[in-house]
Amino acid sequence: MRVPDMDTRIAGSAQGGYAVRPQMSIVTTVYKSRRFLDEYIKLCDQALAEIRCTEYELVFVNDGSPDDSLDYLLSEKASRSGVVIVDLSRNFGHHQAAHTGLSVSTGELVFIIDCDLEVSPMVLVTFYRRMMAESCDVVYGFQEKRKGGPFEQSSGAVFWKLFNLVSDVPVPANILTERLMSRRYVEGLLDLGDKNLFLAGMMHWAGFKQIGLPVQKKQREGASTYGFFRKISLMVDAITSFSSRPLVWLFHFGVTITAASFLYGLYLVVRKLLYQEQIELGFTTIAGLIALSLGAVTTCLGVIGIYLAKVYNQVRGRPIVLIRDIYR
Repeated sequence: MRVPDMDTRIAGSAQGGYAVRPQMSIVTTVYKSRRFLDEYIKLCDQALAEIRCTEYELVFVNDGSPDDSLDYLLSEKASRSGVVIVDLSRNFGHHQAAHTGLSVSTGELVFIIDCDLEVSPMVLVTFYRRMMAESCDVVYGFQEKRKGGPFEQSSGAVFWKLFNLVSDVPVPANILTERLMSRRYVEGLLDLGDKNLFLAGMMHWAGFKQIGLPVQKKQREGASTYGFFRKISLMVDAITSFSSRPLVWLFHFGVTITAASFLYGLYLVVRKLLYQEQIELGFTTIAGLIALSLGAVTTCLGVIGIYLAKVYNQVRGRPIVLIRDIYR
């Protein structure tokens, strides 16, 4: 793979009216992010200067942020070049907004990062130098040890163990949003056409040469926008969007229950015929068995229903976001 040298301008066919394709696109999503943006832009400028990148774009995807982030970004755009703002029609979610940012980006290299400063944009320098040395398509960040308290650490560990248990393509545990990608990798990722997005899984399924680097992640200032129930929802979406293995497990579970019921019934018949035993099943036993069967059936139907919803979402052809405006 040819990795662009930041000391030279890169010519080629560009999107969005560029005469020259930018050397670097830095993509981030914006939701309740106003207090981070001043420092975020300052650190992006420092990182770009350190790798001597002069042709770049800072892509901000406003994911229906209720604060004044959009107004701030528009004022920033008026005073400097290289700022691209994608204003979504409402809040669609982090993964949808990030995917949109990748689709709008035009750089030969694309760096995606959250703007909440849990990870400093200065990691771009380390990522870029590693990409130069290894000539790879992706350099991604991961945490060697999860940040936060015992609950955050343990819930994260459970998530990745469950996900990799059902996934056909293993994904490194504690992987971060932050990654530097080549243009051909980004184009391949966008070609997947998934409507049910789980970017961490999609990014590893896409293949290419990828290298992970440990990154120290700081505690976020203010409350996280991902609460407990939203994390549970994300786990369910991630597993059902990326693997059909739970459906296979449901089949085996159903076969096991059926076989166990048949054998138990056969056992009762044999006892009755051979030993002439009076077999009595009390009301409590029958009620318990009915409740167990009803619970198992309901759970299985629920899992199947989730997958049917995913299929419906994929085939109806609705876009993952609606863009109100793009400011270049």
